[in-house]
Amino acid sequence: MTRIVASVRSALVALTLFACAAPAGAEKMSTSDGLAVKGYDAVAYFTESRAIEGAAQFTHRWRDAEWRFASAANRDAFAAAPEKFAPQYGGFCAWAVSQGYTAPTDPEAFRVVEGRLYLNYNKAVQTRWMEDIPGNITKADTNWPKLGAN
Repeated sequence: MTRIVASVRSALVALTLFACAAPAGAEKMSTSDGLAVKGYDAVAYFTESRAIEGAAQFTHRWRDAEWRFASAANRDAFAAAPEKFAPQYGGFCAWAVSQGYTAPTDPEAFRVVEGRLYLNYNKAVQTRWMEDIPGNITKADTNWPKLGAN
């Protein structure tokens, strides 16, 4: 009996170490030709309240994607705290994730809600998503762990 308990303990310790060693940011990212947010500046959604295309000279690599920014200041802000500015659900459509699947997004169809960036497939889908933002976020938060695993 003692050997079984010891074996189970060893297995649990190994699983815990393996889970803790998983790389941060192992979730899927929506990219277009390797660009996150189709090359739009993720920080500008928060600072300018609008979608602004990033420039090739202001880039940062994060989660196996190239992120572009309109300025060095925005690039540096993102590099210091990418989780603060990156879109939810790996940049996939928030409506689609709430419905249990992933879809690409239009950088112009966005909404910042409680300090988090949400993107949608297009403005028509965004209108549907906005009919129940809290409910759709709750559903998407539930679905994302299954959908976003690499």
